[in-house]
Amino acid sequence: MVGSIEVHTQNGSVNNKSSCGGGGGMEERLDELRHLLGKAEGDVLRIVGVGAGAWGSVFAAMLQDSYGQFREKVQIRIWRRAGRKVDKATAEQLFEVINSREEVLRRLIRRCAYLKYVEARLGDRTLLADEILKDGFCLNMIHTPLCPLKVVTNLQEAVWDADIVVNGLPSTETREVFEEISHYWKERITVPIIISLSKGIEAALQPLPHIVTPTQMINRATGIAMENILYLGGPNIASEIYNKEYANARICGAEKWRKPLAKVLRQPHFIVWDNSDLVTHEVMGGLKNVYAIGAGMVAALTKESATSKSVYFAHCTSEMIFITHLLAEEPEKLAGPLLADTYVTLLKGRNAWYGQMLAKGELNLDMGDSISGKGMIQGVSAVGAFYELLSHSSLSMLHPEENKPVAPVELCPILKTLYRILITRELASQGILQALRDETLNDPRERIEIAQTHAFYRPSLLGQPS
Repeated sequence: MVGSIEVHTQNGSVNNKSSCGGGGGMEERLDELRHLLGKAEGDVLRIVGVGAGAWGSVFAAMLQDSYGQFREKVQIRIWRRAGRKVDKATAEQLFEVINSREEVLRRLIRRCAYLKYVEARLGDRTLLADEILKDGFCLNMIHTPLCPLKVVTNLQEAVWDADIVVNGLPSTETREVFEEISHYWKERITVPIIISLSKGIEAALQPLPHIVTPTQMINRATGIAMENILYLGGPNIASEIYNKEYANARICGAEKWRKPLAKVLRQPHFIVWDNSDLVTHEVMGGLKNVYAIGAGMVAALTKESATSKSVYFAHCTSEMIFITHLLAEEPEKLAGPLLADTYVTLLKGRNAWYGQMLAKGELNLDMGDSISGKGMIQGVSAVGAFYELLSHSSLSMLHPEENKPVAPVELCPILKTLYRILITRELASQGILQALRDETLNDPRERIEIAQTHAFYRPSLLGQPS
């Protein structure tokens, strides 16, 4: 039943309460948001997540845990495509996870859902990703069981009357899906709010080179005004957030919506701040994925050498600081959030993992950038986008030492090397170490000084007037 939450105690008894506690305070926040959206008594607030990767699924599950008890006031659902099969190896792992968690095992038995996992473990049945998501298992994160979710596989049914849509899709899929959604919204009277969790980017070269972010893709696909589209991101690992490890994030966008939404999303273990600078934070979320792949390669190739990883970190952060000076008028305000997001991604993110697997030979580029059990590796397309953008001749600047015009990418040798490894495939993964060895002849501090002492800011890169 939509909205029902079961919290299991050690002995298996059930309490129908929010796992967050403090139901009164949660209900007040929900009522405030309902009021802002003009919801009348008895009119249910409809929230739907679009895309069921790790972060999208956790986000929906957190909302369900917090507000699902108020089922007369809110309905929380998640859409994912139907038909994705769960392979036998994953089914076996899933069976082990279920039997190692007493509360999960009891829940499935009580819901008469356990037998299908036994059959799948034996190879007598094929499970589907949407089927297991209903039981609280995200295909990209099976070792972290979530609460049961209301899953919809028909996109039109999911979004046509949604008040709040949460974009949990990779950037590479966002435009296509929201173009389809726009057809279902042609007859809408009310305008939905959209919260995007996606961190990838695309590059566009006409009329001037500029970055296209997922919120901009949504805006162009649907015609929804940017004031109704927000971005939420931060230095977070989805599974750890659901397990209530302390985390924080920022929701960025128009003040009318970001402040009440920050209140609704805030939990004791998940602090949500708000900020007006939507696009820049969104771009920074994509930038760190670029360098995380290289960090994974360095870790694998040097057998986790702390010294080598620190050398890489010094150089990649100097490049990121240089790039932020191109993108932001006040880049120093981004330093903390960008470094925090980069740090956690390098420690445990899927992009760093992907770099490691490539360097170890356990994955290869021909397998693509959508990896079973991990989802989309967004850093790969981001490498191509940032390289394409920063190599454009119209952005040429005077090299401060060589006194000649160069494209910005010429001051980003790590980015250039990742492009040659991942996109053109001219180099093997070992090329990242050679780039480091070449670069250690120059102090990364010099690149930061160049960025700080020269007027490099290019507002056109974010589609803003010069």
